[in-house]
Amino acid sequence: MIEQTLTVSRVDRGTVWLVAEEKPACAGCNGKCGSQIFSKLFGSNKKALPIECNESVQVGQKMTLALDDSKVVENALWVYLLPLVMAFFAIFTSHLILGVSEPWQILSAVIGGLVGFKFAKQRTKALRHDIKVIKIYPISLPLTQIDGDCAK
Repeated sequence: MIEQTLTVSRVDRGTVWLVAEEKPACAGCNGKCGSQIFSKLFGSNKKALPIECNESVQVGQKMTLALDDSKVVENALWVYLLPLVMAFFAIFTSHLILGVSEPWQILSAVIGGLVGFKFAKQRTKALRHDIKVIKIYPISLPLTQIDGDCAK
């Protein structure tokens, strides 16, 4: 199981919007590695994840969510392999069955890849339903105090 603790940013009638805390890259290279550079370039864009929740939560509260590892692998296969297979299918169909020239084969491969991506995107929307709420932390206590790992 992959677990992540997120912060509630907004609550709307049964839907809770969660934001992940920004994790800075390591400081071992003084900001010269690729992780640090990408963190600086793209780290400010926080996306909120909507989750249906029947529990009573407040803005600022922490929630731990879990996702089965096999679902991540399965959806990665859909997203990466289906567009590639559709592109190959389109290019072979256009070449062997239709006998079109090379520019049309390239265009058919691009269209096949886009169609495959569209199908994969529709397929992976079901992933949101596989996310389970593991724990909802009270807002009055810090997260480290709840887990029992606070420093003395």
